[in-house]
Amino acid sequence: EMAEGGGTEPGPEPDPGPDQSQHSVIPDGETQKAEIGNLLKTQLKKGEEWYLIDSRWFKQWKKYVGYDSWDPYSIGEHNLFPGPVDNSGLFSALDPESQTLKEHLIDELDYVLVPTEAWRKLVSWYGCVDGQRPIIRKVVEHGMFVKHCKVEVYLLELKLCENSDLDNVVTRHFSKADTIDTIEKEMKRLFNIPAEKETRLWNRYMANMYEQLSKPDNTVQDAGLCHGQVLIIEQKNEDGVWPRQTPQIKSSSSTSRDFSTSTKLSASSSTSVSASSTITNGESNSSPYGLNNSSSLSRGGYSSSYSSSYGYRESHTQTQPGLCGLSNLGNTCFMNSALQCLSNTPPLTEYFLEDEYEAEINRENPLGMKGEIAEAYAELVKQMWSGRNSYVAPRMFKTQVGRFAPQFSGYQQQDSQELLAFLLDGLHEDLNRVKKKPYLELKDANGRLDLVVAKEAWENHRLRNDSIIVDIFHGLFKSTLVCPECAKISVTFDPFCYLTLPLPMKKDRTMEVFLVQADPKSRPTQCRVVVPKMGAVSDLCIALSKISGVPAENMVVTDVYNHRFHKVYQMDEGLNHIMDRDDIFVYEVNSSPEEDSEHISLPIYFRERRVRHTSTSSGTMLFGQPLMVSVPEQNLTVDKLYNVVLERILRYVKWPLKEECENSRACCSHVLDNGTCNGPNGIYGGKSTICYKIRSCQNFKNFSVSPRSYNFVFMPGDDEEMDHQNEIKPDQELGSEPDNSQSEDSVEEDCEELENGPCSNSPKKTKAASCQKKLFSFSVVNAYGTSEINSITPDGKFIKLGSHSTVAIDWDSETKKLYYDDQESEAFEKHESMLQPQKKRSMVALRECIELFTTMETLGEHDPWYCPTCKKHQQATKKFDLWSLPKILVVHLKRFSYNKYWRDKLDTVVEFPIR
Repeated sequence: EMAEGGGTEPGPEPDPGPDQSQHSVIPDGETQKAEIGNLLKTQLKKGEEWYLIDSRWFKQWKKYVGYDSWDPYSIGEHNLFPGPVDNSGLFSALDPESQTLKEHLIDELDYVLVPTEAWRKLVSWYGCVDGQRPIIRKVVEHGMFVKHCKVEVYLLELKLCENSDLDNVVTRHFSKADTIDTIEKEMKRLFNIPAEKETRLWNRYMANMYEQLSKPDNTVQDAGLCHGQVLIIEQKNEDGVWPRQTPQIKSSSSTSRDFSTSTKLSASSSTSVSASSTITNGESNSSPYGLNNSSSLSRGGYSSSYSSSYGYRESHTQTQPGLCGLSNLGNTCFMNSALQCLSNTPPLTEYFLEDEYEAEINRENPLGMKGEIAEAYAELVKQMWSGRNSYVAPRMFKTQVGRFAPQFSGYQQQDSQELLAFLLDGLHEDLNRVKKKPYLELKDANGRLDLVVAKEAWENHRLRNDSIIVDIFHGLFKSTLVCPECAKISVTFDPFCYLTLPLPMKKDRTMEVFLVQADPKSRPTQCRVVVPKMGAVSDLCIALSKISGVPAENMVVTDVYNHRFHKVYQMDEGLNHIMDRDDIFVYEVNSSPEEDSEHISLPIYFRERRVRHTSTSSGTMLFGQPLMVSVPEQNLTVDKLYNVVLERILRYVKWPLKEECENSRACCSHVLDNGTCNGPNGIYGGKSTICYKIRSCQNFKNFSVSPRSYNFVFMPGDDEEMDHQNEIKPDQELGSEPDNSQSEDSVEEDCEELENGPCSNSPKKTKAASCQKKLFSFSVVNAYGTSEINSITPDGKFIKLGSHSTVAIDWDSETKKLYYDDQESEAFEKHESMLQPQKKRSMVALRECIELFTTMETLGEHDPWYCPTCKKHQQATKKFDLWSLPKILVVHLKRFSYNKYWRDKLDTVVEFPIR
């Protein structure tokens, strides 16, 4: 099986590469860089398979091998070792077992695509996380004239059912390159239909429209199938009759255009725009709106030819022409909104409805699309303005657009402005009245009057571009450049088709983060702070300090991802590196050093040790939220590290119930350290351990332990030894004080009454001490938490940890189940800042956007202007002015700002005049 775009399909296990149990010797970083780097330059070819890799793992690998020359930091360090390829971050949290891809993943930001050979090499060197299936995707080809290959990351989800049982719907995923024949065979297999049985496939859309898929060689894309489409398979009856009656197509000697037709049926009063009739409730009715019919509309006496490519619902009553919806074919709202805007542009719509376009189609223009875009748009407009349709499904128009602009051929959400720009340009070139464009040399103003230069520029533009689009939508910019050195002024006039306006940028940004205080009894607190949009991480800490009281210098800002620290930020790093969807945890750490040593902030990961089922299994799995703790860099022992970590997690270490203990071999007696007597296994080295046997773990939950005074380890239950101890009855309680004010002496006295006294005075001391076992063990791991660098053993020696070390605390499954409280570990509090209503979005007038667009600016260092007087490039000042406006002004609000790390959508409300 492989991970699917929306689910998992049964099938043979794809070959993930070499046997992971026998990893190849990992080459040095330079060799890895060269081999993978060359493979990443591979060109996409139709039908090939590529693999998805979580971009966070891939970035870790790039750091480890020094892939980017600008990031040579610690190349080859054990701590940066990426470990097995881990794609868990790409899978939906709703159903992790199915390994379904999350929705709306973005190439390069969330994942990287690598060819098969690159995947094989990476897996042979590093292995793959146990149980994960490779995410394999095929390269598909889009477009008919302009070929465009891309990896199909998200497969198309289709809902399949039988004509005899429409309620039994099965969901399957297909590539857009799969054929109708492939789908039909799969449906026969799913519904146990014999291969030799004669069947037909129907596409149901718009609730009750049915279209027969009669061309088996057509691809999913050719058929215009979209995400969530319902397909019905129909079996011929034993008497040779189809359950769904197919009407006879009336012949006609006149057709206005030779469109391919397909039989369409309607389940109700809907009408199909094809050469066939419709079926309403199973009865055949002759359709008056077939391909061979045209209807005269009162508006201008124009006629319209209805193509089989447009499904529509006929209204029972005459509707207002143009008052017609467009059916969403699957993420096509971006297209429909642009089409509705153009449809409601009177001069353009009149031009098409009056068939004026037919005389101006330019099929020879190399920059055009042979008139096909103009014809497809004309057909759609006539459908929308017929006055007979409440809505239209613009299938053929979308198909035509996809042929010439492959980026719009799929069913992923696109930018409406990009579609509108393509359409205006395509219509212009298809309808350009200029058959042969003359060569014209651009002239500078050279001191001439603006009126003269502007008139010259417009006339030159019309010599090469003359169409209905230019008549309606084109205007002139005035551009003024001034050299900062010689004061040379350059004035030019440039045509434009739409006005792209910037929005005033917000200076501030709201961030939501989790503050984890050093007090182990405190839950993490979710906070909302306002920071400078282009500020640094230090600004975030200062803002957080103001509402929490935690000193900013004691904060460590991290990005937590999949139970690990994806990144630990430096104070001077820009906040533009942090995206809104990142899980930012800010940890309070001790900054004051001890007398004889300095502290380091040590990342702690939680891992569960599992029974190894295969030789490829790492045997561990990360869980919970990682910690950042302060420990002394010098003179650190395992026992002290254990004590520090246990103190931090005591809030979510639970006491198991009696029945849980009785059913588990991991349930044990406990050792409490009150730091009063000597012993080789004492938590504080030279201090002692007082051991108490507890028969009933149910009683242990009543024992109140001050986290700063006690620690505990546990011992496996020893029934024989327990028989020699004084048994604790279920109704007895261990000494406790709700306010934790009980002295160590009183605790010792209470416990001595329950047991035979401290084990330092007990003959069982040696045996008890020798079988001590702690809740968890330690390992030094890589920053990804997937590979052990070395284990930490409690041998009494000092632990040497570097400033970039990461430590994992490993729990066996039984112990974790009994003592680790998952619910409490994930619990958090909401700061009052989260409860305060956010400021209302600011509103700006369209005039302000135009003023911002026409504001003088200085050209950037990488975008200079060549001054003809100075004979060199200069960072000149530049100013735009609107010289002349078109009849219809298209305004594009630039809502997205981009940088290397993110795409930010502005939510500013723009007030614009509608009259």
